[in-house]
Amino acid sequence: MDRRRFLKLAAGAGVAGLLGRGAGALGAAESKRPPNVVLIISDDHHWSDYGFMGGDVVKTPHLNRLARAGLVLRRAYVPTALCRPSLATLSTGLYAHQHRITGNDAARGIANGREESIKLHDGLPSLPRMLARAGYNCLQTGKWWEGSWKRGGFTHGMTKGSRHGDAGLKIGRETMQPIHDVIDDSVEAGKPFFVWYAPFLPHLPHNPPGRLLEKYLVAGRPRALAAYYAMCEWLDETCGDLLDYLEKKGVADQTLVIFVADNGWTQGAERHGAFGGKRGKRTVYEGGVRTPIVVRWPGRVKPAVDDTHLGISIDIVPTILAACGLKPTADMQGVNLLAADALAKRERIFGEGFAHDMADLADPAKSLVARWCIEGRWKLIVRADKGRGRVELYDVLADPQEKTDLAASHPDRVKALRARIDDWWPAK
Repeated sequence: MDRRRFLKLAAGAGVAGLLGRGAGALGAAESKRPPNVVLIISDDHHWSDYGFMGGDVVKTPHLNRLARAGLVLRRAYVPTALCRPSLATLSTGLYAHQHRITGNDAARGIANGREESIKLHDGLPSLPRMLARAGYNCLQTGKWWEGSWKRGGFTHGMTKGSRHGDAGLKIGRETMQPIHDVIDDSVEAGKPFFVWYAPFLPHLPHNPPGRLLEKYLVAGRPRALAAYYAMCEWLDETCGDLLDYLEKKGVADQTLVIFVADNGWTQGAERHGAFGGKRGKRTVYEGGVRTPIVVRWPGRVKPAVDDTHLGISIDIVPTILAACGLKPTADMQGVNLLAADALAKRERIFGEGFAHDMADLADPAKSLVARWCIEGRWKLIVRADKGRGRVELYDVLADPQEKTDLAASHPDRVKALRARIDDWWPAK
């Protein structure tokens, strides 16, 4: 299936038509067995740099294959566009202001700041803890900020406890063997498995294999941009390895695979630096917070492309829990993406941006930069930093690069959306 035809798949279909009703092609015994779960988390990846998202530069054949077999939410987001808080949300199903890990580091004035911030995660009923209690082998690989894999609630892992993830960062860039080993052991023991695959890709350093870099070095394209594109394809290759291994072991049909990026990236022409331009990582603009979400579960999720309904990464934990026969906690505000009407009923989503360093571990509002809301085609941003109280309004369907601020010409819409943001989290 070519890309153009794929992007038109299921056009006009309602959400009820996107999701399977019951076991579908699965046999009765298989439908009662809890699924294996693979969560793939890309790292610093712009929402359009995939073939299945309409990108025509970066080659992503393996992720395209995943998308063709699953539900693709093309209007999906993360609430916070920074690595650690975004990953903590994917672990807990909570907004950053709920789990309070709002930045990558504690401010210098906080005594023993890193340890104290990890304790915030220790006290939460995270996804790996809940799945491990349900009998899953739970493997951590890649990015993991919250201490060692054991401390995070995993049964297996790579990260020993340093900031980004130390030995865990070898996954993808150097090896896929730890994932193969846990899948092998789980299949042999007849146990379900959960794989947290958060490779340090396409994150800096942008040092792709030469064979990939050469593909993107074309006249007029900055080398730094070519290197980023090659990193995106490198990520895709590793995802292909993982998906192929599920097939090789005969468990692909019993495995729920979800793909998401931790945050976006824009390659700033003025500065090829750590934060990917003025409207990318760390910002509340589309280049920072937008990401595709792909959900594949053969026989349970019908392949489709959804360009209409809003998804957000707080949905991923409750979705996985529901698939595994477990209940979300009362604090989880996300919806189950496997429920036929969940997305159809959703009217809006919310998000928040914070400073890189956490000013106060007990009060997330002290690090707040901005809150935002998307309702239909409209996105309102309410600043809390230097422009405290200033608002920006964008029509993100007509203007996805957010070039034209429409706040002054739509005061009633600004007022309504701001009231909804305040109802969601007053941030006082």
